[in-house]
Amino acid sequence: MAKLDGKKLLACCANGAGSSLMMENAVRKVMTKYSIKPAELRHCPVSEGKTAARNYDVVFCARTFAKTFDDAVKSGTTLIPLKNVMSAKEIEEALKAADLLD
Repeated sequence: MAKLDGKKLLACCANGAGSSLMMENAVRKVMTKYSIKPAELRHCPVSEGKTAARNYDVVFCARTFAKTFDDAVKSGTTLIPLKNVMSAKEIEEALKAADLLD
């Protein structure tokens, strides 16, 4: 069983419309490549994600917003800060570095 099967994943950007949706699609591409079936994969603005993040196993965001999720990280959420939020390759590499992909 893949480490991310059944996990809750969240993609956050400034406004929760454009780039977080593209980030979600890039994450979905990586999940499909590895045949991973997360319990949930959604996107939202950082303002919502800040409080919701504790309810997710993994949160993806632009590096600019990483500090916003310090409380969630303290409570056990894995944060994946990205330079290019639309890069499936970067997402895949970051998940491998976090030991979440085999």
